[in-house]
Amino acid sequence: MRRLFALLAVALVAVACSDESIKPTPGPVLPPDAAVDAAAPAPDGGATRRPGVLRVATFNVHRYFDTLCDSGNCAAGDFEEAPSQAVFDAQTDKLAKGIALIDPDVISLEEVETDRCLSALTAKLASLGKAFTISHLGETGSPGSVDVAVLARGTLGEIKTHRETRIPLAGGGTTTFSRELLEIRMTFGERQVVMFAAHFRSQVADDPARRLAEAKAAQAIIAKTSTDLPDALVLLGGDLNDKPGSEAINALEAGGALVRVAKDLPPDDQATYIFNGVKSALDHIFIGAPQATRYVGKSTTAYKDDPRGGFAGSDHAALAADFSIE
Repeated sequence: MRRLFALLAVALVAVACSDESIKPTPGPVLPPDAAVDAAAPAPDGGATRRPGVLRVATFNVHRYFDTLCDSGNCAAGDFEEAPSQAVFDAQTDKLAKGIALIDPDVISLEEVETDRCLSALTAKLASLGKAFTISHLGETGSPGSVDVAVLARGTLGEIKTHRETRIPLAGGGTTTFSRELLEIRMTFGERQVVMFAAHFRSQVADDPARRLAEAKAAQAIIAKTSTDLPDALVLLGGDLNDKPGSEAINALEAGGALVRVAKDLPPDDQATYIFNGVKSALDHIFIGAPQATRYVGKSTTAYKDDPRGGFAGSDHAALAADFSIE
């Protein structure tokens, strides 16, 4: 039997999209090098690891670059890094062991550079007994970009992308999503699951107007999907770079169309990032209102193994929550 680890609980414009059709109880801080027991690979048909319960997570893995310098600027202080093979392997190992501890059925990842990174990560997870049948990177195509990805154990139905959609800015003009708004449609047994992965505009050299525009456009797309597919489980996971009560998060929650699942926890238990000693909930999981009763109350957990608030070598905690798919 796998050992169970007690983890600290610290706590979603209708627009067109471009399609790529491809037919908890708080506990002690986890030791950084905690061992992971292997489990059986994902079976055919996308069965969940816990019967009838889907575990969904989001994790900003923090600047997960491969060993190649694609931008031509990888010196100290440059944005892109080109780590040695040993450093890359060590980061991959830490991330895989962290994800294995969460044991998700579906996880959105942020700040993954290339398919080489994602392939290395999925291979390492498989070696730990945590195989994923779906692995897709929302590549934006820029050299040295850090992109969103989704790993899942379900049966793939369709992949859609939304980054080329023009979205209006409040002050006039239009913009696009900062990274891909990646949509993965899949099934787990007879239940359809739609996972959106997002990474909104960073607060570095901040542009809150663009982040707000992203939130409003994402809310329209995801809420429409949730309404169109009332029997599906429609979810959003990502580093949205804003905290509860901000304009961006309020826009996602507007009208009650999307429900932020961590809101049933105390504020400190929702936190996924610490800056200058201040705890903030920047990483979020939302569910469409028609499916909101499928959320397992107070199951949302922020996973961390670092007193500074990070997890598995990242400066962000990972966030996970459970949903009934019976």
